[in-house]
Amino acid sequence: MARILAETYFIWRFQQRSLGALLLVWVVASNLSGCAWWSVKERELALRPSPGRPVAYAKDGVGLRAGDQRFLQAVTAEDGSPQQLALWWLPHPDPSAPTLLYLHGTLRNLYGNLPKIEALRDAGFAIVAVDYRGWGDSTALIPSEASIDADVRTAWAELLKRQPDANKRVVFGHSMGGAVAVTLASSLQQGKDYGALVLESTFTRLPDVAAEAGMLGKIGAAITRLEFDSQSKIGRVDAPILMLHGSADQTVPVVLGRRLRDAAPKASTCWVEIEGGSHSRLHSEFPQAYRQALQALIASIQTGAPWPGECRTVLPHIPATLAE
Repeated sequence: MARILAETYFIWRFQQRSLGALLLVWVVASNLSGCAWWSVKERELALRPSPGRPVAYAKDGVGLRAGDQRFLQAVTAEDGSPQQLALWWLPHPDPSAPTLLYLHGTLRNLYGNLPKIEALRDAGFAIVAVDYRGWGDSTALIPSEASIDADVRTAWAELLKRQPDANKRVVFGHSMGGAVAVTLASSLQQGKDYGALVLESTFTRLPDVAAEAGMLGKIGAAITRLEFDSQSKIGRVDAPILMLHGSADQTVPVVLGRRLRDAAPKASTCWVEIEGGSHSRLHSEFPQAYRQALQALIASIQTGAPWPGECRTVLPHIPATLAE
């Protein structure tokens, strides 16, 4: 009976929130822990890769501006087989603009992320974006944290070719993409490798998302082998950090964003909590605040203005307690 109740609860959570698949699979894991099949299924349900293109983008070139490029890069799988990684290069009209590496979260591939990508470009960034293997035009497979990290490194190498100025290289991650962004940034050096990190709707650790769902979620969190641990790494990030989170986020509760903020270097972190903001649509729900926060970071990069003080200055309508 307890198992039936647990499965019913987790199925309901799956219907209610976009990371709910995690909650369902963690219950099943109590019987399948250690099984190779389970390892694959857990990753499939939790990470929810979405290969292929939406019908609206079936024709090459749809959604691109003049000068934009979508291309495939050959990569090698762990077993030595050839695979492909989809990369996008979206230049900014201003050749002096900083360049941002866009790392998306679960479920939606780059085509589904295009509105947010364009909001970032309109704010002032050129963009290199990657669809990890398992998503979009990349090789269809069941991804892992290791395969995603490897794809991020390949995309980072592409950004280095596009942006020679280290201070104008920015790493951006949304949700799960924020976790891999922290992993990348924590291995880089400000000034030598990159200039800043931007995290949107990001969590501490993936199991913490489940734990926030209640007692059954806590049990599931104790079982899973998936980590995506940003909390233990963000303290090693030595560049300016901009963190955005909506107070009404139903996928990654804002409390997890606050905990990650508290683990980040206080002197270089700007926290922007947007009242009423959701998980994936801050760019469209609060476009002015979203754009201002990003442009404050760009101003800091280009002029050497104080950070995070510059963030508080440019966003006077956001209570100071939310930006500290």
